[in-house]
Amino acid sequence: MKYTQVNQKHINDFSEKLGQNNILLGEYSNKYGSDHTENLNYPPDIVVFPSSTQDVSWVLNYCNENNISVTPSAALTGLSGGSIPVYGGVSLSMKKMNRVISIDENNFQAVVEPGVINEEFQNILKEKKLFYPPDPASKGTCTLGGNFALNAGGPKAIKYGVTSNYVLNLQIVLPNGDVFWTGANTLKNATGYNLTQLIIGSEGTLAVITQAVVRLLPLPSEHVLMLVPFDNNTDACDAVNDIMYEEIIPSGLEFMERDAVIFVRDQNYADIPFNILDQTAGYLLIELDGSSKDQLLIEAEKIYSVLNKYQCGPILFAENKIEQERIWKVRRSIGLAVKAFSIYKEEDTVVPRSHLSELFSGVKKIGSKYNFTSICYGHAGDGNLHVNILKGDLSDYDWDTVLKKAIREIFELCVNLNGTISGEHGIGLVQKEYMDIPFCVNNLNLQKKIKKIFDPHNILNPGKIFI
Repeated sequence: MKYTQVNQKHINDFSEKLGQNNILLGEYSNKYGSDHTENLNYPPDIVVFPSSTQDVSWVLNYCNENNISVTPSAALTGLSGGSIPVYGGVSLSMKKMNRVISIDENNFQAVVEPGVINEEFQNILKEKKLFYPPDPASKGTCTLGGNFALNAGGPKAIKYGVTSNYVLNLQIVLPNGDVFWTGANTLKNATGYNLTQLIIGSEGTLAVITQAVVRLLPLPSEHVLMLVPFDNNTDACDAVNDIMYEEIIPSGLEFMERDAVIFVRDQNYADIPFNILDQTAGYLLIELDGSSKDQLLIEAEKIYSVLNKYQCGPILFAENKIEQERIWKVRRSIGLAVKAFSIYKEEDTVVPRSHLSELFSGVKKIGSKYNFTSICYGHAGDGNLHVNILKGDLSDYDWDTVLKKAIREIFELCVNLNGTISGEHGIGLVQKEYMDIPFCVNNLNLQKKIKKIFDPHNILNPGKIFI
């Protein structure tokens, strides 16, 4: 599809409406052409920074009338190319819409703008002893708007669920500039179609979110963390279900294969506060939270008993907050450490957790078949395995062409195991050619029709999700 390139008249109009300080051009806008997805770069013609819903409405209406493509963006920490403006046009940065508008302590709700940094929001809530569970690995830089767009999860999803479980209502702007709220600020809502949940996870292709009402929980006061080394990664994956059978729901249950930890160490992204033993193949990171330390210790003892049937090394037990943060930093640094070492493709695979060991083994077999190295880690508690495929010594041809066959086989394996091709990173630009694997033609056509209803001129984040 052809779009109008931003010209001097458009630039003047944006500058007059938004102010000269709220636009970027030329080399200053280049960084908005890439996120954390591989080494892709498609710079926009212009970056604009709205500061209100009215600004967003004006920009979308203007671009709709002038056939200019618009790509919403914020922190640019995505891993599927969802915020890359592949057709140039406007990068609509929501960075300056970063207010926590209100916190309703009586109803455990907050009203936020999309540019709020996830961790900053959590820190504000901690002062009020409140809690917003979704916490992706990039929580220190990613925004709530990006989390909404991708239905982000993170380590706490096993116990608390993902972003969609906490969004009650959204203020959105349609591509033609129309503004409305999608739902109600209530825990129950059986009134019409659930547009709120349709927008969550739609990757900025249907509408732009300008405010959200999110539900909150009481802040857990106690935490216990266990780091368990396994001699066999299959055992590490299989132990997850055994732990759950004990009627224990950890607040985090993460898997890291040995090489992932070594990458963090060798790339100097974090100090490793434990010994990496020669016989260790991988680790489970198990967090428990609640209001009673005694109860958590009882649960930890049960987990110890479960693990006795497996070949485990010495289990590290961290009660101290500083020790816990040092261990968590290792887990959260893996993606950045891998990226620093090599160009890589990250596949966000997900299966029912009882099939996690089959998925892990299958990924390694496919790697042997196509001669690539992979680093695997992720949210074992909900079957979400991040597969980092390293370019290494692969030729450009193998990387750009042959590897697609391997990725297709990985995704086919996921679907055959009753899973799907993305758990929390989205489809965006780089996974769209694989959408035929989880969906039939009728399903895809229906989704495309929904896109057409919201965005008949296809100006909003074009080139994403669908071929």
